[in-house]
Amino acid sequence: MKTCLECSEKIVGREDKKFCSDSCRNAYNNKINKDSTNFMRNVNNKLRKNYRILAELNVDGKSKSTKDKMLHKGFDFDFFTNILQTKTGNTYYFLYDQGYRALENDYYMLVKKEI
Repeated sequence: MKTCLECSEKIVGREDKKFCSDSCRNAYNNKINKDSTNFMRNVNNKLRKNYRILAELNVDGKSKSTKDKMLHKGFDFDFFTNILQTKTGNTYYFLYDQGYRALENDYYMLVKKEI
């Protein structure tokens, strides 16, 4: 007899079921997927905020913005998910599919990676 991974109650139904109810499944997955430390939570919050700012400033998939405008909205240039170095020597910083690269005079080119 199988028991629920969350509450240890008996499972009725399909042979491959792991949870007795949707609420137990949700509770179990929420526990597993929660940020385990304040540090992780703070970093993930900064990444999400930066992503939202880029998405808001770059609705067309390619645009420009100023450093001041980005900073004013709360953008933190220390937090990004990956760096792309192009063959032409340009460096793009990405937050998932939203990216930016420095131009002259504190301007930034904003781009969206097609996935």
